[in-house]
Amino acid sequence: MRFGKLRFESKYLAIKYFYEGKQWSINWMCKQLGISHAAYYKWLHRPIPEQESENRKLAELIKEYDEQFGHILGYRRMTSWINHFNHTSYSKNRVHRIMKKLGIHSVIRRKKKKYHPFKPETTAENKLKRDFNATKPNEKWATDVTEFKIPETGKKLYLSAIFDLYDRFPVAYVVSKRNDNKLVFDTYDKALIENPDAKPIFHSDKGYQYTSKVFQAKLQNQGMEQSMSRVGHCIDNGPTEGLWGIIKSEMYCMYQITDEQSLRSAIDGYMKFYAEERPQGSVLL
Repeated sequence: MRFGKLRFESKYLAIKYFYEGKQWSINWMCKQLGISHAAYYKWLHRPIPEQESENRKLAELIKEYDEQFGHILGYRRMTSWINHFNHTSYSKNRVHRIMKKLGIHSVIRRKKKKYHPFKPETTAENKLKRDFNATKPNEKWATDVTEFKIPETGKKLYLSAIFDLYDRFPVAYVVSKRNDNKLVFDTYDKALIENPDAKPIFHSDKGYQYTSKVFQAKLQNQGMEQSMSRVGHCIDNGPTEGLWGIIKSEMYCMYQITDEQSLRSAIDGYMKFYAEERPQGSVLL
């Protein structure tokens, strides 16, 4: 496949394909397609222009990344990831054009999260105020819980995670069959084991686990300042809300999930991939 522009390119490619694969007569095909025998051989032995050669290299990278990451990359992230991992500077338009020629596109279709009202025990102000940038580690942590359905059972697993907004790194995560206080408390305790001196702003939604007096006492004892999203404003906890959408789109494409054990393995595998391999930052999300 040629990614530049050349008159009769498709005809030349067809002749080459059927000659090599079917041993059809070149002279006969040239006559049927209305092109000269000499023109075909001139094309066949032409030097490949530098731009065309570069496009072919890019096309191979696109096919490699599309397969490796389970068809989760649209052209924007495909561009960012290729440039990040290969220290290149391809433009989004160039990548988009070649992806269209290859018939490659993202299979991701995101669903909106449903909001369910509740009665909190105690609440805190939104002190983060959508300022998701941090200048150093352990300055701002964001957390949330999301659910995954176990195939063929109707049952669910719950993933609780805490992220450092400095680098979007998962400070701690826990998977459980129950979405309860223990799940959130275990995640928090696990984060402190790894970061015993951390005193970040701790941001969450107004879920009952985070509004409980027991959990708020844990934060106060550590010297953390609590911050909560406003009711019905998911964007107040944008990084974690965005992550759940990414996980549920990418993970199901990257792993084969058939039961509880394979779902647990997929979550662990993806969280490891997210922490150690996946490029971070708003541009690469």
